[in-house]
Amino acid sequence: MKPNNQPIKEFLIKKLAINRILPNKVISERDIDAVITHQFDRAHNATNLYNSIEISGFGKFYFAQNKANKEMTKLLTVKELLEAKLLSPLTEKEERKTQLKLNTVLTNIKALKPKLITNVVD
Repeated sequence: MKPNNQPIKEFLIKKLAINRILPNKVISERDIDAVITHQFDRAHNATNLYNSIEISGFGKFYFAQNKANKEMTKLLTVKELLEAKLLSPLTEKEERKTQLKLNTVLTNIKALKPKLITNVVD
């Protein structure tokens, strides 16, 4: 069963590695899990610092500035709409739902903002 906080790709790679290596009892499942988790953590951290990363056997991944600028513009528009909606009268359930969406948008803005070269953000 895949844990909710684990990306599907990481889960599948771990399962494949465990199924291929474990029958030979060469490396323990815990060690395989630790190595793969470390690799994914390092790759994730590298994406925050660099515009491209290369993972052996998977290829090179690039950060697309144009797509990021468009996404940031969209996020800022959604943020304004949600903030305006929160100012209008809402039921408690609608207000909670809108606040949750706004928090998600703000988290995405915060994550994307350091990577942008052009100044789309206010």
